Amino acid sequence: MSVAWVEPDWPAPSGVRALCTLRGGGASAAPYDSLNLGDYVADAAAAVSENRRRLAAAAGLPAEPAWLRQVHGASVADLDGADFEAAAAGNALMTADAAFTRRRGRVCAILTADCLPVLLAADSGDWVAAAHAGWRGLAAGVIEATVSALSALPPNRLLAWLGPAIGPKHFEVGAEVRDALLGGDAAAGAGRGAEAAFTPNARGRFMADLAALARRRLAVAGVDRIYGGGECTFAEATRFFSHRRDGVTGRQAALIWLERR
Repeated sequence: MSVAWVEPDWPAPSGVRALCTLRGGGASAAPYDSLNLGDYVADAAAAVSENRRRLAAAAGLPAEPAWLRQVHGASVADLDGADFEAAAAGNALMTADAAFTRRRGRVCAILTADCLPVLLAADSGDWVAAAHAGWRGLAAGVIEATVSALSALPPNRLLAWLGPAIGPKHFEVGAEVRDALLGGDAAAGAGRGAEAAFTPNARGRFMADLAALARRRLAVAGVDRIYGGGECTFAEATRFFSHRRDGVTGRQAALIWLERR
């Protein structure tokens, strides 16, 4: 099996490249089989390095992706700034859950295994960004922080794509998670409408729709061209890693970059 991925179905301008990897075509053994791209899940380091090499070759990546140390927060890394350059020079990772760049050939990268990857592109074709939006990140405001970081762009100039994540039929949460997400939604000025993203179940808990919550936050932030959000990592075991389904497992990557001219 060769390395494969899904690409956003969105009207991004020429020169914007984006993809989300599938789990096949790699070198990792179970339970990380086989294209695990996460180097923090106890997989063999040599296998992860080989998987990243295979992805770069297959996708024609212009550079090593700017991997982040993700902590389910709302910090946004400026991949064109001095802090990133210093971290890269020291072979270190920036601690952040989103990143943006205007530099051609620099690759924004998010690792997930149920959390929602959100990719953003300017309709002018000169900005791209990626955010790691699990429930903690959404509650912390990672989407709003990412849109705000692109301060030179009016939000209505952005296109957003929601990648594969755990779907509403499989994402069960407790009242405390629902309250955290509703509280953050109200703080963003969105009111009580986010309640529609939660369905009570027979266990006294709730089934949550991450994609619906992300769409809502993007819309409140002024982003009105939103695509994707229909693929479930939990339900598609042969295509995607899922922490909620498998526990110990690998990570897929969502990448976005501007092609070199």
